[in-house]
Amino acid sequence: MRAFIKTILGYDPKQEDIEGGVLGVVKAYYGCVESQGRGTLHCHMVIWVEGGLNVDEIRARVLAGDEEFKARLISFLDDAISNTIPIDPTPVPDGQREPHPCATRGIPLPDLSNPSAVPARGHDLHRLVRRCQSHKHTQTCYKYWKGPPHPKECRFDLSADNTRPTTTFTEDGDISLRCLDGLVNNFNATMIEAIRCNMDIKFIGSGGSAKAVLHYITDYISKSQLKAHVAYAALELAVQKLSDYNPDDDDIATRAKRLLQRCAYSMISKQELGAQQVASYTLGLEDHFTSHEFSNLYWTTHERFIDREDPSPECYVKSNSNTPSAQRAGTGSPGDDEDSNGLDTDSDIVDDDELDMVGDDEVGIRVSNDGELTATSSQGADYQMRADESAKVLLQETGSGKRP
Repeated sequence: MRAFIKTILGYDPKQEDIEGGVLGVVKAYYGCVESQGRGTLHCHMVIWVEGGLNVDEIRARVLAGDEEFKARLISFLDDAISNTIPIDPTPVPDGQREPHPCATRGIPLPDLSNPSAVPARGHDLHRLVRRCQSHKHTQTCYKYWKGPPHPKECRFDLSADNTRPTTTFTEDGDISLRCLDGLVNNFNATMIEAIRCNMDIKFIGSGGSAKAVLHYITDYISKSQLKAHVAYAALELAVQKLSDYNPDDDDIATRAKRLLQRCAYSMISKQELGAQQVASYTLGLEDHFTSHEFSNLYWTTHERFIDREDPSPECYVKSNSNTPSAQRAGTGSPGDDEDSNGLDTDSDIVDDDELDMVGDDEVGIRVSNDGELTATSSQGADYQMRADESAKVLLQETGSGKRP
């Protein structure tokens, strides 16, 4: 992945390389490594390109009739994203077998300058796309089909009828990308030649596509690999093993911690891990790749403060409700974000529900490992009581640790 980021994407941490990679000058990226059901590791990555406009700016220029901008954008997208099997310049005779393209290294770099390498490279690309990107419908494509009269649609949203000869813009300013073959997944020719495996590439050019991609990313990376019924069965077994009273366990805290440890161990023992994933963690390889450092911003503290100062009845429950959540909606929480840098905190910190009950005239405290009482910190209080010279500091800059 490091070689892919450096060579294919051409990312330069110093931002001094003006040539960039296959997508242009990359200014930021964030990728997470995931494991498939059969154990294969893959990476989901979001890439920001220098000069890229946000979806509102793109729509504004399209609706304004900027034909030069639309032509340049279409040229970039058609060059970066392909979705058809390229023509094979040197077809193999029937009966002759070739190794799987993913099991070979492709055309050696020293031979690329040779005129004979052009058709050889075209043949290699043809085989890669045909074996890795071409889709054939199977029973798993329709496992979510509810039966007649519901339409029988592929869950991967791939259909032979879904074709568009050119990239166009809708009346609302959204982009409709070219699709020459509805059964070929999007790919970039240079990328697939380098990584030699299945891939997908999408352009986030409208609000709808941005929401869809964000929903997919957050839903995918937050899903648990442990099935709910398996987790509950493991917890039940752990509780049963510790249900018998042991006279040696006089300390309730010790017994409670042992129960939590046994529950955690029981759940971990039921976790499905592939050999590749175990090897990756054993070797200390990265499970995510990022170009920037990030800090936690606890938004709920600031949201409650805003709602208390300027209530919004259409978004929040009325404060006179008897429900616990409504009673907590209008109360401040000076200690719900005591760890603003995202590091592990002491084990004796009270939970969020107890912190929400702290009033404006009260001070939240915690017990340190040395037995000392200390006041809990708060991003919300720190930002509200910042010095006059920091009055222009934005909230996100406070959370990231930046200062003017």
